[in-house]
Amino acid sequence: MTTHHPDQGQPQDQRRYHLPAGDAARGPYAVDIDPERAGWDRSALRVLELEPGGVHELVTGDTEWIILPLSGGCTVRTAGGTFELLGRQSVFSGVSDFAYVPRDARAQISSGAGGRFALAGAKCERRLPARYGPAPEVPVELRGSGTCSRQVNNFAAADTFDCDRLIAVEVLTPGGNWSSYPPHKHDEHVPGEECELEEIYYFEVRDGGLGYHRVSPSRDGGTDVLAEVRSGDAVLIPDGWHGPSIAPPGRTLYYLNVMAGPGEERAWLIRDHPDHRWIRDTWPGEPIDARLPLYTAHPSPGPEVTP
Repeated sequence: MTTHHPDQGQPQDQRRYHLPAGDAARGPYAVDIDPERAGWDRSALRVLELEPGGVHELVTGDTEWIILPLSGGCTVRTAGGTFELLGRQSVFSGVSDFAYVPRDARAQISSGAGGRFALAGAKCERRLPARYGPAPEVPVELRGSGTCSRQVNNFAAADTFDCDRLIAVEVLTPGGNWSSYPPHKHDEHVPGEECELEEIYYFEVRDGGLGYHRVSPSRDGGTDVLAEVRSGDAVLIPDGWHGPSIAPPGRTLYYLNVMAGPGEERAWLIRDHPDHRWIRDTWPGEPIDARLPLYTAHPSPGPEVTP
């Protein structure tokens, strides 16, 4: 991917929290964001690019991981089983199956045809079993309406797939629409209303081009970012009101959300920005964008699992 630096000369938050494609590369990963690099406690994201016949060894350490194909398929071998991930042509072509690998484990990721694979992670305490996530079981949600319409693939939402700390979903926004809107936050613990979560956005734009993503301060000295995003970019959100994510006309915007937090309950509880929450009241009177869903989960053969 081509590295670009639209944030040069911008405020410190912009340079720290918007990572253009290539800036977060390290070792075998096109993106490698761990808690130390992000400056927080739990959330992590890696993007692994494998050539045809490529093999990668993953040592999970104190982190649980979900291996999610972005393009292509792969085989994941762990002590808990071997999972054949059928994958997909791209994030814009369909829902993917995935594999969960627990903390304190080793996994081998191999791909005969090659591909790109997201590793969404969170430091955690419990060691859960390795598992396969079938594509047909991923809930596909249409959220919002009108020009706020978007599609959410809830493959590892808090109420759809069991993890210790990790929450992860995919969002697809048709060209010209706004998502992550109204702006919302989850940077403090308010029982029953809001939970504290560190969040990573990883972006791709169909057929190239750019989009925009906003993070505004929710407190004095809080995170303040207006990012021009392209394929391969990431935005870190330790705190603040985040949204909108704006898709350019004629180009679908994709982002992968990776979240984790310190709370005992694994939950996604958010509070809308008080100046913008009114937009939700308009949704019942508007139709969902006719371009959605971009795709749905289709039945596919189950994995070949070797104990």
